[in-house]
Amino acid sequence: MRRFYGMLTLCLVTLMLHAQDLTLKRGVDVTICMPPVDEPVASTALQMLGGDVRQVLEANLVPVKKAKKAQIVVAIDSALPREGFRLRMVSGRLHVQGADAHGLAYGLLEVSRLLGVSPWEWWADCAPEPHDVTVPAEYLSEQSPAVAYRGIFINDEDWGILPWSGGLIGPATNERIFQLMLRLRANYYWPAMHEVSTPFFTIEGNREMAHKYGIYVGGSHCEPMGTSPAKEWQLRGVGDYNYVTNRENVQHFWAERLDEVKGQDMVYTIGMRGVHDGSMQGVKTPEDKLKYLQQVIDDQRAMLAAHVHPDVTQIPQVFVPYKEVLDIYHAGLRVPDDVTLMWTDDNYGYIRHFPDSVERARPGGNGLYYHVSYWGRPHDYLWLGTFSPHLLRQQLIEAYHRGIRQMWILNVGDIKPAEYQIEDFLNMAWEGVDATDEPIALRHFLGREFGTALADTLAAVMSEGYRLAFQCKPEFLGGTRTEEPDRAYWSTFRPVPWLHADDVAARLAAYQRLSDAVEALAAQVPPHRRDAYFQLVQYPIQAAAQMNFKFLAAQGQQQAYDSIVSLTHIYNSNPRWQGIMDMAPRRLPVFGRVTAPLGYPEAPAETVLFETDTWTLIPLGDSLTFRLPAAASLPVSEDGREEGLHLSVRLLPTHPVSGDHLSFSLSVDGDTPLVMHYETHDRSEEWKQNVLRNYALRTLPLPPLSSGTHTLTFRPLTEGVYLRRISVE
Repeated sequence: MRRFYGMLTLCLVTLMLHAQDLTLKRGVDVTICMPPVDEPVASTALQMLGGDVRQVLEANLVPVKKAKKAQIVVAIDSALPREGFRLRMVSGRLHVQGADAHGLAYGLLEVSRLLGVSPWEWWADCAPEPHDVTVPAEYLSEQSPAVAYRGIFINDEDWGILPWSGGLIGPATNERIFQLMLRLRANYYWPAMHEVSTPFFTIEGNREMAHKYGIYVGGSHCEPMGTSPAKEWQLRGVGDYNYVTNRENVQHFWAERLDEVKGQDMVYTIGMRGVHDGSMQGVKTPEDKLKYLQQVIDDQRAMLAAHVHPDVTQIPQVFVPYKEVLDIYHAGLRVPDDVTLMWTDDNYGYIRHFPDSVERARPGGNGLYYHVSYWGRPHDYLWLGTFSPHLLRQQLIEAYHRGIRQMWILNVGDIKPAEYQIEDFLNMAWEGVDATDEPIALRHFLGREFGTALADTLAAVMSEGYRLAFQCKPEFLGGTRTEEPDRAYWSTFRPVPWLHADDVAARLAAYQRLSDAVEALAAQVPPHRRDAYFQLVQYPIQAAAQMNFKFLAAQGQQQAYDSIVSLTHIYNSNPRWQGIMDMAPRRLPVFGRVTAPLGYPEAPAETVLFETDTWTLIPLGDSLTFRLPAAASLPVSEDGREEGLHLSVRLLPTHPVSGDHLSFSLSVDGDTPLVMHYETHDRSEEWKQNVLRNYALRTLPLPPLSSGTHTLTFRPLTEGVYLRRISVE
């Protein structure tokens, strides 16, 4: 028995000796053992980690040949999932194992996270302060991507990232973009593509930079076969970009690029739209649209086989049924099964189509093209990065659970000031949508950048800012619309139809509180993070506040405009960010001065039965019941029956999840229910109103009711019904 206890004690002592923390001290070099890897992304990440070690520890990352002499040991483990990695402590050493070169790169940059390095260390001035680092003996992390291709689309670059980069988004700018992507575990890139930009593949060094960082280069819905026709057709196209009348020259235009980029890590977009963001040229009838787009796809497949790889199914490809192309797809377009179908939102965050069982079973899988920044009708929102993280998460959860897991790409505008939405999107693409909920994610982001002591307070401030912007984005406050044929819509200010006088008073008070709060909290932010605080918190909150004061306050409109000018000047006075922030993208009148406040009417008398800012999803088959107001508070006819009452129902303006309809029913006291549909089509007038105010509206008269208690029953009849508000007016 004594011998048994002696052996047990020896084993425990041995385990304790092997279970050691790894402590990295400032000023002491860190040793690492890493085998050679063919693909450059792993060595690129190693260089980035070396830079992080210099920042955090004021020391060097020193390679050694033998693992037993290294504090960090790196190896390939092909049993891990594609691009996955594992970090674990063994005998006082941190082991980093990757499934492949990408997995190693992400694993190495996970070490940077352990050092306390933010993914935004450069892009939001979040460089770390030097400090010692300890990795606990029990540390273990194993990760792999939930979505295979995860990335961003630089777009509408005319006023921000393009002038900031000196008029050319070349290898120097792209290297900074790719560093951010690598830190955020993204691998898929759509370059800027407006007419003002020099196309990606025509700039020397861009291809090599993408290869260095392990980035798959693709193109948007109107950039097939690696080309960027908006500018590039002007440079080397012949005739019209018209497949009906100029097929040979268009094919030559595509073939030149295929030959040029052979061997590049690419995702080829197939299909065809206009030379920029417009319909395919030369086709008018629905039959012609289907016929010629089908011919385009069939011809492109043959070209890919001839120029890239004889087995075309081995080439990553994506088809994006954006805007009018979705109707052509629904009309019977045949997309090969190995091609990813990339579904899109309606540019305002509401996904237009979710894959059915047949589409989910396709080998090519399903993707998502999503916006948190947009130029177009009914109105741009390019300025402040106010897109609701709650809506982002709700739509991505729906997409993920309905099988959209092959490719996710986010339209990020100029990157700044959508930093949080970008990270949230890419985190969900990496971790899966159930990893954490939105309030926790926002607190983690803000706590990482500004300290845990401020995390809860700042999260409450930012959440309130997102809530107010969801009710009405700052760009929408003038009641104008963009790209309407009647130019008066662009420049004539009018009250926003969905706000009333009491809403205005509440908004002004709320924004004043937020503006005061971020001003006061700035003094509590560590000095080395004040620039980051201004970019991530203070500017978006205070600029939005001043935009509201400019349009809604009874006085001080000129001062509010001047405050926006001043805030923007402060942003751009940071030497790193000169020219990145433009307070008037597209020079729309809404960004100019306002000479008089807009008058808002009083709200109609109403009783709110239900209201939420978090959008309650009611599962199919369930229902909500409400007690209607007492008769004494409502107009009553001579026979004692209530009259003149209307029910107002507001719902999140989503699109059908399955089938063609979004429907619900209402019934009073169990009577025959009234069925109502609220789906919209394409860019109808109702859809425009819905996305500007962020709710769909159905109003109906209540039947005459006798005095006493009555029950209203709301029941969804289709999937995806999100109720925001019910009131009696």
